[in-house]
Amino acid sequence: MATEMKEEQNTLKQRTQNQVIEIGVMNKKEEKESKEIEKDDLEDQQAPQDACEIIPPWRKQITVRGLFASFAIGVIYSIIVMKINLSNGLAPNLNVSAALMAFVFIKSWTKILHKAGILTTPFTRQENTVILTCAVACYSLALGGGFASYLLGLNRKTYEQAGIDTVGNTPGSHKEPGVGWMTGYLFVVSFVGLLALVPLRKIMIIDYKLTYPSGTATAVLINGFHSPQGDKMAKKQVRGFAKFLTFSFFWGFFQWFYSGGDTCGFSQFPTFGLQAWRQTFYFNFSMMYIGAGMICSHRVNLSLILGAVISWGVMWPLIRGLKGDWYSSSLPESNMKSLQGYKVFIAISLILGDGLYNFLKVLIVTIRSMYASMKNRGITNVADPQSQSLDHLRRNEVFMKDNIPVWIACLGYSLFACISIIVIPRMFPEMRWYYIVIAYIFAPAFGFCNAYGAGLTDMNMAYNYGTVALFVLAAWGGKDSGVVAGLVGCGVIKSIVSVCNDLMQDLKAAHLTLTSPRSMLLSQAIGTAMACVVAPLSFFLFYKAFDVGNPDGEFKAPYALIYRNMAILGVEGFSALPRHCLQLCSAAFIFAAGVNLARDLSPPKFGRWAPLPMAMAVPFLVGAYFAIDMCVGTSIVFAWHKINKKKASLMVPAVASGMICGDGLWILPSAILALAKVKPPICMKFLSA
Repeated sequence: MATEMKEEQNTLKQRTQNQVIEIGVMNKKEEKESKEIEKDDLEDQQAPQDACEIIPPWRKQITVRGLFASFAIGVIYSIIVMKINLSNGLAPNLNVSAALMAFVFIKSWTKILHKAGILTTPFTRQENTVILTCAVACYSLALGGGFASYLLGLNRKTYEQAGIDTVGNTPGSHKEPGVGWMTGYLFVVSFVGLLALVPLRKIMIIDYKLTYPSGTATAVLINGFHSPQGDKMAKKQVRGFAKFLTFSFFWGFFQWFYSGGDTCGFSQFPTFGLQAWRQTFYFNFSMMYIGAGMICSHRVNLSLILGAVISWGVMWPLIRGLKGDWYSSSLPESNMKSLQGYKVFIAISLILGDGLYNFLKVLIVTIRSMYASMKNRGITNVADPQSQSLDHLRRNEVFMKDNIPVWIACLGYSLFACISIIVIPRMFPEMRWYYIVIAYIFAPAFGFCNAYGAGLTDMNMAYNYGTVALFVLAAWGGKDSGVVAGLVGCGVIKSIVSVCNDLMQDLKAAHLTLTSPRSMLLSQAIGTAMACVVAPLSFFLFYKAFDVGNPDGEFKAPYALIYRNMAILGVEGFSALPRHCLQLCSAAFIFAAGVNLARDLSPPKFGRWAPLPMAMAVPFLVGAYFAIDMCVGTSIVFAWHKINKKKASLMVPAVASGMICGDGLWILPSAILALAKVKPPICMKFLSA
């Protein structure tokens, strides 16, 4: 092995010398162009310049310790993401936190073994990339697997909330969650996307040089960890992470003692008075939401509070005052023909307006970029070695070395598609086999468009493709089976398209960290297999211990009702809307599209303050309390950057991750106490004088 590594190093040095000689004889014009390209090439600025680095074979990049670390991180983050997703449906990006935990886990492991006198293999950035990919794949299904949206929208509670007397909401169009069928469904639909775009990886990453900002950011983070400066910074981040994780965990434990009843505890503290508390304006004292606010951008958090003020501060009190005129005074507010209907459908309109605008925007950008790339390739060779640096050539060589045969990808895609065509109609008789055939015919094209657009804009439009499938299949299925067919079909398309995007982001990170595509694809497959088991179990931890789906409870799962009502809207049309709701929905739709258009047409200094309609829609159903918590988090970040910008940039991700993880870790003991029927001893409650 040592001889092979030495020969490889000598070969690399010889190749480097030959390339340097070739570049040295270029004329002055070519040399100037080469320097300009090298200066502008983002990837060359981000990746470490080490042409003689010895890269372990792809089989050695996947290690037993790495898989164990991935599983542990995946389980922890699945529980965390599930809590946030079931609470409000808006989860922050935790990849930075997961990368830090992966680095800490393996570094601590090797240090312990070293002190015990046991030699271990070095921890490389390739292994770190593989661990992060596997862990993210493991907990991503907790967020995108439909446990708080289309799958939960099938249960009886959501069916009843949508209105038993609603025409499209036919009796029997519900299916209670179960570990068995949910695990089987995920295994069937989650692996297809891994193989859909494998043949196009060279075109999208090497030929078109798509940036994939999230994948690039992940690579920069990992490359930084494995530099001398990165090790020192990681130690500071670890101390901050551990400190706030401990504080957050014990704060959750302390709060539990005072929550012995409905609307009890610090989470119901009437911070701004009882009148504001009744309209959900209060500070929730949740370390998880504060941490999420520290990770999310200021724009997201301010959009949340704006949506909360418009809905709970203005619209709902006014519509409630029209009770008996716009809707029957005999109906409870939770009925879809009452106030709840306005909440749900106006939120849907904001989401659809924002989603449709961004979908068309990304589609236009994608078409223009593809046309420009094809036109340029006719003039100059995109992959011309004379126009690229040595590091870039090295990355291209490593990326293409461990090739994934096209026939394996095509065969695997066809095999998984056939399994889906057989299995899914047995799980859901409303989902006809030819619906799935059509879905799998169009899915690779949708996946390509989404992955290409994400490479340019970093926007994952999988939700939009899933929504289109939901409306089409709901209308096609009709009143008898449209709702179930729409929800299940939405999951099929959304899973494929989303995984295609995730895989391309990971392959971009692999390209920048000199990691083998084979090890990345295999680690993503292993992580997905873990997720198919971990995600349903983490969901049932909440589903059995807490009142999931209760509109007045902590775990409202707002998107379950939204998705079901979108399916009903696809079956019934506008007849499903309450009185005057169509006019309000039209205004919300136009507002969402108009805000996005104004942002894109405005100068950047003004456009960056435009609100995000998708974020504004979440408080319409959930309430204002979590938006206040997240604004507290964003205020902390703003003040910290004003006091010490350098330290804030280093420590904010670690501190926020510690808050989120500490609160998330408390979920496990609190769920066990709830399952054991152990209730908190004290109820702290505030009443009017």
